[in-house]
Amino acid sequence: MKVENFTLPSFGEVQKPANEKTRTSFGDVLKDSIKKVVELEKEADNEVEKLVKMENTDVQTTMIAIEKADLSFQMMMQIRNKIISAYEEIMRMQV
Repeated sequence: MKVENFTLPSFGEVQKPANEKTRTSFGDVLKDSIKKVVELEKEADNEVEKLVKMENTDVQTTMIAIEKADLSFQMMMQIRNKIISAYEEIMRMQV
């Protein structure tokens, strides 16, 4: 059984064209991160479909894809929780 290395998506990187020298906004970083999570979830769904249709008999590959999607979703939710907490803290500040 061969186990491949994998990395979770980096939630701080936004892929921009080389000729574009503008700063990336916080919203762009969030949108890109959500897109990566959605891609991982679709990949996991495809692996599950392959397993159900018996196109792929490698259960390990399917489980790895599911865990990747789950971990990235959990990380996204924790980031969302931190953003909401920071927003609430800012709203409580006296001006």
